[in-house]
Amino acid sequence: MNEIDPAHRFSMEAVRKFDGPAEAQVPGINDVARQVASQYRRDTMSPIMVSGVLRMVEFAVLFLSGMCLYFYYVGFFNYLAWQYPLTIAAASFLAVVLLDVSDSYQIAALMRPLANFGRVLLVWAGTFALMALTAFAMKASEDYSRLLFGSWFVVGFLLIFGLRLVMSRLIRRWARDGRMERRALIVGGGKSAEMLIRSVEKQPYNDIRICGIFDDRGDKRSPPIVAGYPKLGTISELIEFARIARIDMLIVSLPLTAESRVLQLLKKLWVLPVDIRLSAHSNALQFRPRAYSYIGSVPMLDIFDKPINDWDSVAKRSFDIIFSLVGIIVFSPVMLATAIAIKLDSKGPVLFKQKRHGFNNEVIEVYKFRSMYTDRSDPTAKQTVTKNDPRVTRVGRFIRKTSIDELPQFFNSLFGSLSLVGPRPHAIAAQSHNLLYNEVVDGYFARHKVKPGVTGWAQINGWRGEMDTNEKIRMRTEYDLYYIENWSMLFDLRILFLTPVRLLNTENAY
Repeated sequence: MNEIDPAHRFSMEAVRKFDGPAEAQVPGINDVARQVASQYRRDTMSPIMVSGVLRMVEFAVLFLSGMCLYFYYVGFFNYLAWQYPLTIAAASFLAVVLLDVSDSYQIAALMRPLANFGRVLLVWAGTFALMALTAFAMKASEDYSRLLFGSWFVVGFLLIFGLRLVMSRLIRRWARDGRMERRALIVGGGKSAEMLIRSVEKQPYNDIRICGIFDDRGDKRSPPIVAGYPKLGTISELIEFARIARIDMLIVSLPLTAESRVLQLLKKLWVLPVDIRLSAHSNALQFRPRAYSYIGSVPMLDIFDKPINDWDSVAKRSFDIIFSLVGIIVFSPVMLATAIAIKLDSKGPVLFKQKRHGFNNEVIEVYKFRSMYTDRSDPTAKQTVTKNDPRVTRVGRFIRKTSIDELPQFFNSLFGSLSLVGPRPHAIAAQSHNLLYNEVVDGYFARHKVKPGVTGWAQINGWRGEMDTNEKIRMRTEYDLYYIENWSMLFDLRILFLTPVRLLNTENAY
């Protein structure tokens, strides 16, 4: 049998090219689904983040305990003043690496510290054995205090094991309170969904919380209750549900032979900022081994991943905070001068707040310097600003052309509603030729899979200012989606540092 590569069959390109119905617009979800969604509004902690933080904590604990013993037994003023700290740091790092290699940071292992007592002891002993062999090979073993390292062996192990006992209790409490779980929705009901749910529930130390089932089919073909879980609505209602609840994963439980139906579903679902998996537990098709991932022993096909997740989200948030503070400090004289000029030029407040779509379609308030006369302003942005627009003040014309009006958005980025780099946020009611933007561009809301930004890939490529044609909206969206699909910290840095240069082109800014 020939192997099949799902990366081609269900790729982003295949989904977007699929000639299926457009995204359905529904007034809302039923009361039961809304009540269920409200139970999952609280953010969760990723197991990857928990184990990652524990790695850093254990390294710090080992290093600091080793240094304390070093100061106690040897003191800093000796001929190996630098070698000791370097050796202790190297041993601490090696221990963490070996613990990682031995799967000692898996959540299942962390929940059972007593069962993994021997493994942790063996790793710690192995670390000392490797360090001793290295010192012997370098003929430096006589230079180091045996009493120091003997004491560190005992103290270090007790600290690690004690820390893991504490972590075990914390993890169990977090799991019990629903704070450390991956929340999943099942797409498609019936027997295939029941088989999937039973398989997932059999997994020991399973962190998947199934929140419900969504299916377009009626109750005759898709029962209202499957394996104890309710069918909460249709696929279109699932999108609204995932806007309310904090959902991590969608698992499509349909036979992969129904390729057209799967693509039809993915065309609706890919706009959500979640991992999308296709269950392969009951499929007869043969895929390349690397195509599979697993939830326990249940094989899954990874179709789409959340663009920015876990440590990437930490790095991006840190990036936003640091550079937003720098921007506020550097541009504070410009912002002060702009505020004074606005007050002298026309009546009204200095700042203008506008409701826009943020991450996952959440409504956020974005700050700008006011550039229009107060009595002519348009908070909904239904009417596009055009060249020589009479609503724009004299100062407003200048600050819009130079993008100075956007500087207060550094505060949006600092407080977390915006990112420094990302797709520009559009007003909720923004229109082109009496059509909302999502009515113009198929998959428009996929722009909101990441936080909107103060600057973005589309803007530095010339797509800024007036959007007076549907083609301009489509091109901006294409650039935004390219950014999302190719995101990296280096890409963000590139966009950020190119922004001042590209802003010199004011052709489309009014």
